[in-house]
Amino acid sequence: MHATICDCFADAVQNAIEAGATQVEAAIVEDGKTVKISIKDNGKGMNTDVLQRVWDPFYTEPGKHAGRRVGLGLPLLRQMAEAAGGTVSLDSQHGRGTELTCSFAADHFDTPPLGDMAGTAMVLMNTDGEFDLCLTHTRGANAYTVCRSELQEALGDLQDVANLVWIRNFFRDLEVDL
Repeated sequence: MHATICDCFADAVQNAIEAGATQVEAAIVEDGKTVKISIKDNGKGMNTDVLQRVWDPFYTEPGKHAGRRVGLGLPLLRQMAEAAGGTVSLDSQHGRGTELTCSFAADHFDTPPLGDMAGTAMVLMNTDGEFDLCLTHTRGANAYTVCRSELQEALGDLQDVANLVWIRNFFRDLEVDL
């Protein structure tokens, strides 16, 4: 099971990238009452058959993961959210993309901690592939949005060690300012 909300967030964003998305909009919103994550992509989406089976932990889309025949991410996310007084919603259209939203009651005993947002952002921004990821984190009245394309334009190679350190420190500073 995931230990933090950032783990769930990263898993869902990586699913969007694996689905061939070229544009991913990912957000975490903390309003004091709920913690909400949302991921919207323009990837391949899911057909009706896949969408009906996606909540089954013993199913994963054939060919998605080499050597793995189960897909625990979404079923575990649903279990975590519902245990913490939250909800999960999934909307997908084959050939058009997917939108996942999930909420947790902020004050519920079973709500996992947020986790390392700076480290999560650094890993997601450095995931291999040709895509843009715009990541937003909102806490109360404060927010930031950073897009992968902006980081690439400013830094060049995002996998360069010096750039990895810079990206992590940049996100740490943004998190402190929230």
